[in-house]
Amino acid sequence: MMARITASVYTSHVPAIGAALDLGKSGDDYWKPLFAGYEPSKAWFKENTPDVIFLVYNDHATAFSLDMIPTFAIGCAAEYKPADEGWGPRPVPTVKGHAELASHIAQSVIQDDFDLTIVNRMDVDHGFTVPLSLICGQVAEWPCPVIPFAVNVVQYPVPSGRRCFNLGRAIRKAVSLYDEPLKVQIWGTGGMSHQLQGPRAGLINREWDNRFLDRLIAEPEKLADTPHLEYVQQAGSEGIELVMWLIARGAMSDLPPRVAHRFYHVPASNTAVGHLILENSQ
Repeated sequence: MMARITASVYTSHVPAIGAALDLGKSGDDYWKPLFAGYEPSKAWFKENTPDVIFLVYNDHATAFSLDMIPTFAIGCAAEYKPADEGWGPRPVPTVKGHAELASHIAQSVIQDDFDLTIVNRMDVDHGFTVPLSLICGQVAEWPCPVIPFAVNVVQYPVPSGRRCFNLGRAIRKAVSLYDEPLKVQIWGTGGMSHQLQGPRAGLINREWDNRFLDRLIAEPEKLADTPHLEYVQQAGSEGIELVMWLIARGAMSDLPPRVAHRFYHVPASNTAVGHLILENSQ
């Protein structure tokens, strides 16, 4: 039997969420409604723990800087430590990688004409660890290996939604060719609507966000053609992170998925939090 992608998980990765967890504030009035929305996800994950998670995220000037900006970077190391983003590393476990599967995916995807940067050593920041904390909880060790896949959505030019969607398809193909019966989940992180600076700082567009979720479920091919300008105009300058969700969606089966959970919450540190779990129909 070969490896297969069983589900995709989509979630915002707001750094303040990690701080709330780490400082024991998840039960505070402000945070309680947000974390309640992830309780069904935690229960779902315990029943559907994969062998490997392939986690798509963006680095926030920790592993990479303006000196070196890979568009797509895949982690092929044995482990990844939480990054120090200026106030010390998050008190979460070191992430165990899956070097064999990561190297196989890199080989396959590069042969399909997607240029990946192969990274054999890096620390992972809140964009990577906050989603794990939200779905897996506060644990002594993460329940399975995780492959980091970093996408540049910080410094323009950033990849198009169509490029990301097609990359997801190439990742799906790569996983299906791996000669081991692994259950793989692919996670797309970042977003939803938010802007961190300028006169539109604090922008939240509930209607656009929820329409994005609708289309991600029902018409991802059309959604992939959304131009960068629409993301920025409608979802704020940091809303462009949502192209990373298209990588995860492109990796899913062409059959309509089953919606296992959907959640949307405002506010969380002046941003909109979106969350979705889709299971492959098979």
